[in-house]
Amino acid sequence: MPMKGSGLATEWKEIDRFGDEESGGVGWIAYPDERMQRASHAIAVDGDVYVIDPVDAEGIDDLFAEFGEVAGVVILLDRHKRDAAAIATRHDVPVYVPHFMADISDDIAAPVDPFHRELADTGYAAHPILDNVAWSEAALYSKDTGVLVVPESVGTAEYFLTGRERLGVHPALRLVPPKKLGRLAPDRVLVGHGEGIHNDARAALRDAISGSRSRTPSLYFNIFKRSLPV
Repeated sequence: MPMKGSGLATEWKEIDRFGDEESGGVGWIAYPDERMQRASHAIAVDGDVYVIDPVDAEGIDDLFAEFGEVAGVVILLDRHKRDAAAIATRHDVPVYVPHFMADISDDIAAPVDPFHRELADTGYAAHPILDNVAWSEAALYSKDTGVLVVPESVGTAEYFLTGRERLGVHPALRLVPPKKLGRLAPDRVLVGHGEGIHNDARAALRDAISGSRSRTPSLYFNIFKRSLPV
């Protein structure tokens, strides 16, 4: 199983479908067999679709079209530029980035539109999680829909989880978990690595954060064990 797929994906896996073109969304994993489980999402607000941290794939535009017309592409993590520029160019839309990540604009081959609080007129607000020389990340959250999108700080891919966790803090943040996320009350959590949480999401998020430190040794041991040759 490769850590990360490459080239244009030809077989992708749909995940996280919910709602409709008024307030729904859908996700996909472009390379279902990769260990990183890079997940991308499209959220719809009144027929406008915003594509988040996308990894491109053949035929993926047909998936967007089920929810409306693409109005923008969003990058929520500085190193998740992925295929944002390619998809934005194809649909002739801007790439939105949280204002504190505006310095990545020069690395994106498409028009960039930094936003401060709300993403366009969607009702989705950007909540800064981290902003330092190594890691800049924001979560996107709508109180109206209860949808929270977290690109990296928490995830459901195997290397995020230990024990009975349904949602886990990123291995690099286990000792300093993103407590800001605990202030939010989502009904649904979409993540940048793995499939989302659609039931008891608030409880899963709070458990991930509150148990992060105590479960760190177990997670690190599991990661080490999986890295050994077989």
